[in-house]
Amino acid sequence: MTEIHIRPARLDELATLISFEQGIVAAERPFDPTLKAGEIHYYDIGALIESPEAEVVVAVAGDELVGSGYIRREVSKDFRTHDFHGYIGFMYVKPTYRGQGISKLVLDALIAWGHAHDLQEFQLEVYADNEAAVRAYTKAGFSSHLVRMRLESRTNNP
Repeated sequence: MTEIHIRPARLDELATLISFEQGIVAAERPFDPTLKAGEIHYYDIGALIESPEAEVVVAVAGDELVGSGYIRREVSKDFRTHDFHGYIGFMYVKPTYRGQGISKLVLDALIAWGHAHDLQEFQLEVYADNEAAVRAYTKAGFSSHLVRMRLESRTNNP
């Protein structure tokens, strides 16, 4: 097995990172009927890479990018006990590298960045029906906190 190391992403890797984003979209489509057809973008990856309020990291095996994630420092709601929290997203591992603990390495690096920036709480979103992702985040120490529910209104037009 090739050694995996985690490092900050670079702007010259944007094409690969966008392909990772599309891998995330493809994986999430079965869980979300509200996603538009065709290519969609969740993130402005270039802006995240350049932001002092965020860190995008990649997992590298040899010279191949095999995973990614980001953390962004966000202002917490004024009724929370903490002023800021770290929001984690863009978690992706290439299918051929899954099951090797790469997502945990990425999460550890993102949380370490958060601690270095005085963040004590970390949040992320995951589809409840995405059992594999829920298991991975639970194994990494995350717990379910709030469930967002939705109702699709259907009107019957004759």
